[in-house]
Amino acid sequence: RRTDRDGPGAMAGPLLQAWGLGAALRSRAALRPLGLLAPPCREVAGPGSGEAALEENPFYGKYRHKIQELRRSSPDVFESRMEKRNEVKKQPVGYSNQGEFIRCMEEKARPIFFAEGLGTKTSKGGFTKDKTLDSILNVEMVKEKSAEEIKQIWNQYFSAKDTVYAVIPAEKFDLIWKRAQKCPSFLYALPRKEGYEFFVGQWSGTELHFTSLINIQTQGETAPSQLVLYHYPELQKEKGIVLMTAEMDSKFLVVHEAQCLANQVQLFYATDRSETYELVETFNHRSSEFKYMSVIAELEQSGLGRELRPGQVSDK
Repeated sequence: RRTDRDGPGAMAGPLLQAWGLGAALRSRAALRPLGLLAPPCREVAGPGSGEAALEENPFYGKYRHKIQELRRSSPDVFESRMEKRNEVKKQPVGYSNQGEFIRCMEEKARPIFFAEGLGTKTSKGGFTKDKTLDSILNVEMVKEKSAEEIKQIWNQYFSAKDTVYAVIPAEKFDLIWKRAQKCPSFLYALPRKEGYEFFVGQWSGTELHFTSLINIQTQGETAPSQLVLYHYPELQKEKGIVLMTAEMDSKFLVVHEAQCLANQVQLFYATDRSETYELVETFNHRSSEFKYMSVIAELEQSGLGRELRPGQVSDK
């Protein structure tokens, strides 16, 4: 089991050092989160602006004398008030109502169940250190909810973010966790246009760290993580679910690539097919017998990652 002092390179062993696998890693541009589209601004102009607009006001006649008196006695004050009136007129339609309402509701709604960012520290490389469920979710409050309601809350919250997330049934996570204790590391294949890039996944507690094989070959034990999956079993016994979310280095991975790696965890660790899990056992305990092409064969047979290389037919 990896300790806090161990880098991802400690998982590889002499087997990985002997391999000349992996293409040179290319930098990837970070995904930009989608935002709300603001309606185009419509300014009130023409005959409806300035002093002429005053005369169009149905109450102008009632205040005509006071307005003219103010203009004669205090022209500076009159001009100042006219300027302020025009500024109000130039605001986008719906700005004060719709925009402020959306902002206010977002600020009020977010803390109800979520408190992300509280009590966490960022480690070197941009990943959160000691990322607990309490730092993301108001656990005491959601305990009153059913498992299905918690699932909806979790999925709805993270669906607006560029990240990987899941709600895993307790039984499935039990199987993954038991196997992770016996086999804490594995080699995953990520489809690329030019072939496959290999990533090593290493369990550290309930965190699963991924780094590319080329990273390990060039940096050894200091190779940084490029994707971390955080699993939270706090609600496992009471609600029958395990919550999962992730952080990734967007210079190297985008969301659908990280999702492909996360899906492979279930493919290899939660499978009912003995031949598939045997690859994990072989990698951990009989490294000399391990064949990396078997990982590619399983991946292609499952169909995972097919969308990463659209229009390409495998020749494996």
